[in-house]
Amino acid sequence: MAIDYFAEDNPGTRTLPRSLATKAGDFVFVSGQVARNEDGSIVAGGIEAHARQTLRNVAHVLALAGCTLEDVVKTTVWLEDARDFDEFNRVYGEFFCANKPSRSTLEAKNMVGTKVEIEVIAYKP
Repeated sequence: MAIDYFAEDNPGTRTLPRSLATKAGDFVFVSGQVARNEDGSIVAGGIEAHARQTLRNVAHVLALAGCTLEDVVKTTVWLEDARDFDEFNRVYGEFFCANKPSRSTLEAKNMVGTKVEIEVIAYKP
């Protein structure tokens, strides 16, 4: 089985010892994405802004691996504050309206001060 690694391309995470994504066979594993914009800084705003940017980043990484959000079969979400759950779900539902992958959601303090982190697993035969 061939394994492909996709390098970091964001200035804010380029030095981290990880790959943006790893493709193993028909599966793509996307590392946790946060609300960083193109220059590497965390976007301003609340959970809605953070969720939108994070999901855009997930979609970007998937595209690097030849996938889309439609190929996602599992997501794991870490919310900094469980009280943001309902508002987060409204935004998440805009990105996963037709395809509703399996999901786990937990409350946890994020390492870089963002309100949400999301990792995904995609399947594309």
